[in-house]
Amino acid sequence: MSFLKVGDKAPDFQLKNQREETICLDSYRHKSNIVLYFYPKASTPGCTVQACSLRDTYADFKNLNTEIIGISPDLSKKLLNFENKQNLNFNLLSDPEHKIADAYGVWGLKKFMGREFMGIIRSTFIIDKSGIVRHVMPKVNTKTHHEDALLWIKENNL
Repeated sequence: MSFLKVGDKAPDFQLKNQREETICLDSYRHKSNIVLYFYPKASTPGCTVQACSLRDTYADFKNLNTEIIGISPDLSKKLLNFENKQNLNFNLLSDPEHKIADAYGVWGLKKFMGREFMGIIRSTFIIDKSGIVRHVMPKVNTKTHHEDALLWIKENNL
């Protein structure tokens, strides 16, 4: 499946979070906007920087009626350890079979140190209350991701 584009309806999902609770995208519909970010692996340096920056600005997102949801192929137990170690304050969802990553077009061929493999392409989708993708961030800088997402939401009055 190809990468989602602005204007596409965000595919719904039901995934377990770090506490084994089922989280459904549709449950946010008509309530809040979503920053849905896909990341390769919990507790790695880049993913930790990205998650901690989102944690530290979570109140700013909430003030803009926006929830943060992270998705990775990690199992719920690993996500719970990540949440506890980093004191994270938002849902981390487990997609070990990468079905949702496939639906959003973010599971693909990656290269690292001369090796090719399939994995999560770090990406973010900003989804409005009606479930429509309003912004796509296909290449995310882990250090500025939170600022970039906040700025886009503010500038576009989402």
